[in-house]
Amino acid sequence: MGLLLPALLMLQAPPVPEEAPAPAPEAKPQPGDWEKDVPPVDPAIIEGRERPGYTAPLPERIEQDNPGAVRAPPPEAFPTEQIPIPDRWRLIQSLGLVKENLLDPYHQNTLKGDRPIDRAKVPWLPIKGDDWFFVANLVSDSVYEPRSFPIPVGVQTTEDPDRNDVFGSSFSQVLSQTFLASFSLLKGSTTYAPPTVEYRVTLAYNLNFVDVPERRVLFVEPSKPSRRFDQFLGVQEAFVDYHFARFDTERFDFISARAGIQTFQSDFRGFLFNDQQLGVRLFGSRDNNRFQFNVGAFWRLEKDTNSGLNSVVQAPRDDYIFVVNAYRQDFLIPALTSLFTVVYNRNREADEIEVDDNGFPVRPALIGSLRGRDYDVVYLGYGVDGRVGRVNLTGMAYWALGEDRNSFFTDRPADINAQFAALEASYDRDWIRVRVSGAYASGDKNPDDDKETGFDAIFENPVFAGADTSYWIRQTIPFAGGGRAIGVNGRNGILNSLRSSKEQGQSNFNNPGLILLGAGADFDLTPQLRISANANHLWFADTASLEAIRNQPNIDRDIGYDLSASAIWRPNANQNIVFRLSAATLLAGEGFREQFTSRGGGREYVSILANVVLTY
Repeated sequence: MGLLLPALLMLQAPPVPEEAPAPAPEAKPQPGDWEKDVPPVDPAIIEGRERPGYTAPLPERIEQDNPGAVRAPPPEAFPTEQIPIPDRWRLIQSLGLVKENLLDPYHQNTLKGDRPIDRAKVPWLPIKGDDWFFVANLVSDSVYEPRSFPIPVGVQTTEDPDRNDVFGSSFSQVLSQTFLASFSLLKGSTTYAPPTVEYRVTLAYNLNFVDVPERRVLFVEPSKPSRRFDQFLGVQEAFVDYHFARFDTERFDFISARAGIQTFQSDFRGFLFNDQQLGVRLFGSRDNNRFQFNVGAFWRLEKDTNSGLNSVVQAPRDDYIFVVNAYRQDFLIPALTSLFTVVYNRNREADEIEVDDNGFPVRPALIGSLRGRDYDVVYLGYGVDGRVGRVNLTGMAYWALGEDRNSFFTDRPADINAQFAALEASYDRDWIRVRVSGAYASGDKNPDDDKETGFDAIFENPVFAGADTSYWIRQTIPFAGGGRAIGVNGRNGILNSLRSSKEQGQSNFNNPGLILLGAGADFDLTPQLRISANANHLWFADTASLEAIRNQPNIDRDIGYDLSASAIWRPNANQNIVFRLSAATLLAGEGFREQFTSRGGGREYVSILANVVLTY
């Protein structure tokens, strides 16, 4: 029994369980572990988005090792509860970090569209829903411009008794002050997408003073003085823009309609039509913004004579413009945008007589037969803008086809067939940009036939070959002999169109045309200071029309050399305060001197422009 009892007790006792192994300690995150979950970067180039001029393979992947780095908490570590914020735009002000100052255009400012309108504070506004913004822009543009150009002596009387030749003294000066106020009311989150609805009004108030040395330059009456002060209030924009379609793409392709007085530029540099006019336009984009289009119709407004602003108190002109154009990015080669455009200009002002505010007839122009004209012109255009390798390239070509119902040379209908081409190439080297320019506008070869081959635009305002720093682009040269109140060229234009006025006159395809070759450079010395220089050589393309009007044979084609330089200083490195000072001279060529002169010789003419622009 002594041995049996212990044995039985051992059989009945439960077995002692084996001790469970201790859990292994969790592995400590090591630097670089997060990279195991990151998919590898695809080095392939997306079709249609190639790097301009880049064909080499991508560089080796950079391996980064940060000992002791802390991984970001996983999403589940954050609370899932959402805290509603009624007005997220004013949260920073509620925390006391920023206080709004209506006079400060840099920080958050409701008047600059940084925050939506608080509808409770403006119940009188006819708006519904959220995300309505108000944007105000105020601009002061001050200009002082002393210049010299050939000025004809008055026919009936002169300012000085000893001025009895065709041309008198050449010096004159202009002071101009323009205030612009633009107000926009728009709906939509516009950081990444166009607004859903926009209402905009822009008013411009101009005061100008001009002093010239001769009478009958500023006023048609010889009894009036040779100086003038004038002022005018114009409506430059007044439109409604409705965004009525958006395609489901990441880059917000859209279609919008805009009706009212609006700014429109028919090409990259404004060679044909660049103005603020009354119209209706359908525009938008497709294919991730690689394709843009415009379809528009415009009814030209009358302009104030001395300020060039829109005059809405006068009936619009019988001058209509219809535009269809399309822009395609990366067309022909990557990084180059192509423009295809068709513009139709229908003018029916043959039965009208328009006299400007100074008493000079502008329609019909006082040249040739002095009879009114109707015309239909279609402009076919192709342009490029972008890069070819490291060369910046901008170019435009137009072919004008149509009919002038009454040529002022023959009093018969004439076919219009004229051409224009301009090209500018530039190269950037650090803080220097060097550029070359060339332009050609065909001239009328035979004024007495039934063809008009001199190219003219609708309303040009080109940014080209020095722009308004250039003497020839900035100044208007009055034409003397065979015409009255006619300019060889137009202010802020390059074409020699022999028009009464770019703002109020009609296009003229009986003109001598233009050839321009130029070179220039921009020097960004600091982020605040840019120095530019430009040199152009100009010729008439064909002097047949000049010879017929002046009854002067064998006029030379050389206009001369146009040399200019400018300095632009932005003290705050932005566009809110801009000072500009430029100087230009025309070294008259043989063709210019044969037609124009001035008291004291007239071989060199100068233009100085001092400009201050303040923007809020």
